[in-house]
Amino acid sequence: MSSIMHPSNDVSVNHSGNDDILDVIQGITPSRRKFLSGSIGGATLAAFSGVGLSTIAGEVNAAYPTAPAPTVPIGFSPVPAVTSGLAAGGAMDLVTVPPGYSVQILASWGDAIVGATTPNMNAAAPQTQALQERQFGMHNDGSHFFPFPTVGTQGVANDRGLFCVNHEYTDEGLMHNTTTAGMDAMTMQKVQTSLAGHGVSVFETRKVAGKWVIVKGSPFNRRITGYTPMKVSGPAKGNNLMKTAADTTGENVLGTLNNCAAGYTPWGTYLTCEENFNGYFGANGAFTPNSLQNRYGVSTNGFGYRWHQADPRFDVNATPNEPNRHGWVVEIDPFNPRSVPVKRTALGRFKHESAAPVVAADNTVTVYMGCDERNEYIYKFVSDVKFKKGDVANNRTILDFGTLYVAKFNTDGTGSWLPLVWDAAGPLSPANGFANQGEVLIKTRQAADRLGATMMDRPEWVAVHPTTGEVYVTLTNNNRRGTTTASVNNPNGSTVAGGARPPIDAANPRADNRYGHIIRFSEVPSEGPPTVLEWEVFVLAGDKNSTITRRATVPAGSPPGAILNVPSNYFGNINGATDSTADFGAPDGLWFDKDGRLWIQTDQQGDAKGDWANIGVNAMFCADPSTREIKRFLTSPPNCEVTGVVATPDNKAFFVGIQHPGEDWRTSFTELSTWPDNGLNGPTTLSANAAVKPRSSVFVITKDDGGVIGT
Repeated sequence: MSSIMHPSNDVSVNHSGNDDILDVIQGITPSRRKFLSGSIGGATLAAFSGVGLSTIAGEVNAAYPTAPAPTVPIGFSPVPAVTSGLAAGGAMDLVTVPPGYSVQILASWGDAIVGATTPNMNAAAPQTQALQERQFGMHNDGSHFFPFPTVGTQGVANDRGLFCVNHEYTDEGLMHNTTTAGMDAMTMQKVQTSLAGHGVSVFETRKVAGKWVIVKGSPFNRRITGYTPMKVSGPAKGNNLMKTAADTTGENVLGTLNNCAAGYTPWGTYLTCEENFNGYFGANGAFTPNSLQNRYGVSTNGFGYRWHQADPRFDVNATPNEPNRHGWVVEIDPFNPRSVPVKRTALGRFKHESAAPVVAADNTVTVYMGCDERNEYIYKFVSDVKFKKGDVANNRTILDFGTLYVAKFNTDGTGSWLPLVWDAAGPLSPANGFANQGEVLIKTRQAADRLGATMMDRPEWVAVHPTTGEVYVTLTNNNRRGTTTASVNNPNGSTVAGGARPPIDAANPRADNRYGHIIRFSEVPSEGPPTVLEWEVFVLAGDKNSTITRRATVPAGSPPGAILNVPSNYFGNINGATDSTADFGAPDGLWFDKDGRLWIQTDQQGDAKGDWANIGVNAMFCADPSTREIKRFLTSPPNCEVTGVVATPDNKAFFVGIQHPGEDWRTSFTELSTWPDNGLNGPTTLSANAAVKPRSSVFVITKDDGGVIGT
């Protein structure tokens, strides 16, 4: 099975739980009309829509909006859900887009990027470390396009730039060319090859004769992998919990792992976010996790990689602190191939899904982040150091000095930011297990537990409206919400990762929340860093034709305090076409284009079965934040995730990713998908021959008339 290395999307067959409290939402929403009136905006924050290079990044107009966010034109004809025809190589084993749009494959797993003579992968053979560290990595996720400067009024190119893309995880069977990966002997060579498939790809791309290409000989191209040397900065640098026998200083780490979504800074750097790092670690011999390991999900076998059998770095008995050196946001300078990536510990350690930096009127930088696991939290970091355009030395310290906050959402549509600051006599003190500020950040989840932050339904991507400054967060799903027996994360930080069963609340209003929702909030103006927010549920995802039913009474023998199970609302409240073409579930990727259109990507099973029989395969949608109208723009190959979206500065080319097409194969690599080499979306580096393996890829969408995407 391929997906053992990829945590499930949290969809459960357990139908127990409580009804949602839509009445709470309806009670809150009218009083929260400030979102559309523009009276609160973004707490003097506005999304930084700069172009990457510090020499050409512009200042941000961060004033509060005085009028509603304008309705943005969504002019395309929505594509229907794909619920059939999903055979490998079949008619729907492809990416579909609306009429008048075209798709072109740009880069696929194993395509050469480093060195002008590096070969593309041989899909019929195992990968090697030497090749994989010069080729496009496996299972791409979040990304960003950094345009080159050019002559003209805009100052940036729409046809040339550096593309940075994350590689979240590896499918060990595909990587090592074996359908029995879980039974094959683990070797150091296999560990190193898989590590080379992780990390980040950086490559120059240009538009040549109407087609986007990889510039293979570019001096900017490089691979950053699971064993690339990196520096540690910020309050956790040198902390005892960061030290190992191989790094007695606690200041130098090998590699970045499970790179999920991403962000970019106004000073032109790339932020890659480490998510499910715990799954790479295991134990040889008996192992009982301590409270820190337990809270982050470190276990005897991890996700089944078995790297610990060959490399003691991943054996938590041999190297117990190594997991603490992962779970951070890593800053990379794409325009300096010799630069050393830096793990910025001031932003906290958790399962980072994305990082969204914004700039205030006074040039304070705030970074919004989510922790992607059930019952985890939403965070923000507020810098002490101000952004200074063109001052490289100053700007490279911004993410090291400041305050990390965690969000608490109240039932009346207000909320607050709780500072995660060490205090010898406060809740984050030595008496409660926090020796210093470094430990507060290494134990970010436990610190948030102690402060009583609001447990959320898997906070994933964060996007900030380019005009209003409103912050949007996808809450993908939570099958444990509102189910018996109710429990919450223990204040002492002892709860097993993802193990609680929190009751429904205003910000997470559905029991057994298998379809997920999107929340949005704005900061309330204040003196200094805003600590008060106002929020609302932007949309409840769902299936208008759902027939899911649940028990109507408490089962006999239920424990004391069991929750009454009543029929739940799985229909959602999506404002879309009446024929259900806007229905979706498991919202994940989230991004605003420069005009204010909100693009939503989904990550569910992708097989159009069970809960997804009506919704179909994963897709990308476009939403108008003002009217809440949503349309389906794109559908995907089967058993994949749609992830990563970014545009050229003129919004006329979109770069979008497909991760793990054909995931969940059992005995044959191509039993579920042969995309992209089946030729259904045009040629690839390997499409001249029969498809051997499905390959994660980045593709480019353009409008046939040369216009702006989405109009």
